[in-house]
Amino acid sequence: MHQPNNANQTKWLYLFIGLAVIINFSGLFTTIIGPDGNLYASIAKTMVLRNNYANLYAWGNDWLDKPHFPFWVAALFFKCFGFSTWAYKLPGILFMMMGAVYTYHFAKNLYNKQIALWAVLILLTAQHIVLSNNDVRAEPYLTGLIIAAVYHFYKAYIRNNFWQLLFACLFTACAVMTKGMFALITIGGAIAGHLIITKQWKQLFHWRWLVAIILTLVFILPEIWCVYQQFDLHPEKVVFGHTGVSGVRFFFWDSQFGRFFNTGPIKGHGDPSFFVHTSLWAFLPWSLLLFVAIFQFIKKGIKNVQAQEWYCICGSLITFLMFSASKFQLPHYLNIVFPFFAIITAQYLYHLTSAKSIKAVCITQVVVVVLLLIVISTLHYFYRPETFNWFSGLLIAALLLALLFLPAKIATGIQQTIFRTLLAAFIVNVYLNLCFYPSLLRYQAGSEAAMWINKNNPQNLPVYIDDGMFHDDMGFYLDAPLTEVTPDNKSTIPGKALLYADTGILHDFATKGWKYKVLKTFKRYSTTRLKPAFLNKNTRNKELSEMQVVVLNPL
Repeated sequence: MHQPNNANQTKWLYLFIGLAVIINFSGLFTTIIGPDGNLYASIAKTMVLRNNYANLYAWGNDWLDKPHFPFWVAALFFKCFGFSTWAYKLPGILFMMMGAVYTYHFAKNLYNKQIALWAVLILLTAQHIVLSNNDVRAEPYLTGLIIAAVYHFYKAYIRNNFWQLLFACLFTACAVMTKGMFALITIGGAIAGHLIITKQWKQLFHWRWLVAIILTLVFILPEIWCVYQQFDLHPEKVVFGHTGVSGVRFFFWDSQFGRFFNTGPIKGHGDPSFFVHTSLWAFLPWSLLLFVAIFQFIKKGIKNVQAQEWYCICGSLITFLMFSASKFQLPHYLNIVFPFFAIITAQYLYHLTSAKSIKAVCITQVVVVVLLLIVISTLHYFYRPETFNWFSGLLIAALLLALLFLPAKIATGIQQTIFRTLLAAFIVNVYLNLCFYPSLLRYQAGSEAAMWINKNNPQNLPVYIDDGMFHDDMGFYLDAPLTEVTPDNKSTIPGKALLYADTGILHDFATKGWKYKVLKTFKRYSTTRLKPAFLNKNTRNKELSEMQVVVLNPL
């Protein structure tokens, strides 16, 4: 791939980056995916409605699980633009775009402009990055904040510049206030790992790092104050089934280390190989190249330690190994190291000169492209999304024609294959964001019911939900307050009301003497647990449950 790049080809790189950015924004108006996305949106919405930005509430109760920063940002956007899907997703995507900008600057400083451009393209087309910009949780924020912090710490180190250090600490504090103390391991691992491997002991123990610790602690004081006010000052509150729960302790320890050691209130079952096979699909279409790039990076680095940067490999692999050793594992945790992965992969491709290696990469990526197209075609054949329209069809057809003919016009050798890989990623994610997910989320009955109630409740009847239901999918989209009820407590409903419940639960209400009339029926499926039987249109109905909105009168 290392060959002269003329200005015309660089323009094509900018064009492809622009397309990648657009595709990452293409899920902006798609219904928020539950349960986590809707829960986080509801928490930020509650902040605005209560005009209380210090305390976190979910389902009307005190909530202690994640720090405040993403909720503050989402609440700010809600305050400015109102409660909508796009107002919730937009700030997360913008933080991810900030991460792409910092990936460019970091790669350019470490290597050169061409590697930086390719790194941005690899990052913005990595499958789980695009997915996370549709299913917005904490990860888009965290990904942008961590690479920004590492970049500014790197600049503070090479320039001995206080302002760079200040920005680094600010981004670090925001990362900690997004996910917890583990963010420090990725950031510190990148910087300290490089200094240790290159034996820069004097720099490792430089006074600037003490200043950095102090500044970061100062910048996280708002978070500490908030959890102290909500929990430590109120030991009588019941949290995770216990009283006397310290919010400060949870923030510094239980939130992350408790999950890591499986001693906290939220437990999991870790698998040391989980993130290896997760990487295979999450970093598609670049995952196989990434594994080779990491191997070659380490192999080359061992021979000449001082001539190589170690920030990216240390920041990513220390985090990767830490997550692999953890007992609590989820696929999206890995996103925060994707900027490092993108830079490692881009520099490998750029420096590739062996004819044998180039041929192997080309064959590998052709196989990956063909498999991606087969998978997406098979998904469409069986799923048959009703949201597939002429615009989506024309766009996908245009991208497919571009994949077949454009790379040969604008590049030669391995770059042709890389451009085809990019176009395959575009096709896959245009289909997912414009066709598949809009159709899939019609089976997220809670959000569908909430939007229906908003338009079909002219009397503004109060809305209830069965006490045993997990209702994160509904809370954010419903304009009215949502109250829990059981078949046994008629007295809590003074008159006519709307009830959203499973058809089986409604039978229990009927046996208790409740009178109701069905207004609307919704088909429901757990959209985060896709199974072949659901994805096949011919067998889908067997996998669906029924949810109903009824008008009831308990008297």
